[in-house]
Amino acid sequence: MFTGIIETLGIVTGLNKQDGNLHISVSSSITNELKIDQSVAHNGVCLTVVAIENDMYTVTAIQETIDKTNVGNWNVGDQVNLERAMKLGDRLDGHIVQGHVDQTGICKSIVETNGSWLYTFSYDASLNNITIEKGSITVNGVSLTVVNSLLNEFSVAIIPYTYEHTNFHNFKEGTKVNLEFDVIGKYVSKLHSLK
Repeated sequence: MFTGIIETLGIVTGLNKQDGNLHISVSSSITNELKIDQSVAHNGVCLTVVAIENDMYTVTAIQETIDKTNVGNWNVGDQVNLERAMKLGDRLDGHIVQGHVDQTGICKSIVETNGSWLYTFSYDASLNNITIEKGSITVNGVSLTVVNSLLNEFSVAIIPYTYEHTNFHNFKEGTKVNLEFDVIGKYVSKLHSLK
């Protein structure tokens, strides 16, 4: 379980394809605090630490994860948003995030608005995921509030701190991102579809 509050950025240092799996090596400032078998969200994708060496650690993505997220688009040198799992008793500063990406989306536009940025993303609405005005959404693991909610797109407003401390500053039109829709909204939507 995560909160969507990014701790730090990691740098992809290695990608090793083995059968249907992708072993991803990451260098980060939190590596020395990690342990084998720990869950870490990478751009919102919950992956398990399988090896640690100096300031680098390795996680493995299976084929389903590669198919449903933007992990397959990562390159050596890319920055990824990192968050370790929350501890019981911690403040929940973002919202409840599972680290289970529902689908990917595409950045449609970025508009600078007097000290902040408005990002608009589109997604495939046929997968029955929804957003609501002032509801929660996770984009590349970042907990955000939805504005301009439409059937297959939404916008989020990014403050300077988030812009500087996540990989949002690397986005451009056409960037593929991981989306995790609000878990409560998913249950309500599912219940509604069963009626």
